[in-house]
Amino acid sequence: MPDILLVDDDDDYREVMSADLVDRGFSVSCFADGPTFLEALSNGIEAKVALLDLALPKMSGFELLDVLRERGIKLPVVFLTGSSKVEWEMQALDRGAVDFVDKARGIDVLAHRLRVILDGHRQGATAPVPEIERQGELALYPSTERALWRQRDVGLTNTEYKIVALLVLGKGIHTYRAIYDVMHYPGFVAGTGTLGYTTNVRSMMKRIRRKFLAVDPDFSAIRNVHKIGYRWRDPEY
Repeated sequence: MPDILLVDDDDDYREVMSADLVDRGFSVSCFADGPTFLEALSNGIEAKVALLDLALPKMSGFELLDVLRERGIKLPVVFLTGSSKVEWEMQALDRGAVDFVDKARGIDVLAHRLRVILDGHRQGATAPVPEIERQGELALYPSTERALWRQRDVGLTNTEYKIVALLVLGKGIHTYRAIYDVMHYPGFVAGTGTLGYTTNVRSMMKRIRRKFLAVDPDFSAIRNVHKIGYRWRDPEY
């Protein structure tokens, strides 16, 4: 049984993507369109995840997902897209997809999210439903380590996501040391002097802020607490 059934009509992209996934330890079977994919399923092919391009010929990725569900096939579906329109992402999740990944995010982000889904499959979950943690305009997806601000993906790395989750879900003020531990591991030391790690934390927080500001120029939810650390602004302020 392959791990992934990849459906994409771009021959070059499909070849490169499948090779990249194989290099990262996945087994992959490929299809150029929805009807060929459905025929393979009818003939008994099984897998753990379907990775569908949204803009497919003959039938769209959404139409293909609808057919799967009409046939009672509970194969987890992840959408790939070259356009990160919020309304499409919301529609995909509403229709029952477990994730929605912009191709521009790159293979490493996609591979991480696929591993999370496959780990759930190995533990017996047939169609994982994304958990959502909400804090005002922020939506966190713990299972795939994604952060959406005002329904737009912020594009955080795994480490950046963990820091934001610490600030939001941990409540209160988080020290430079606590944030640094999330960046590395408890007790790790780098930088000059006993508190040299604070420079690294500040640099990381600047990168995170820039990503939120790219989505929303008025973003101000991350607050510095002088000489102590950072906190997430409470919704009422």
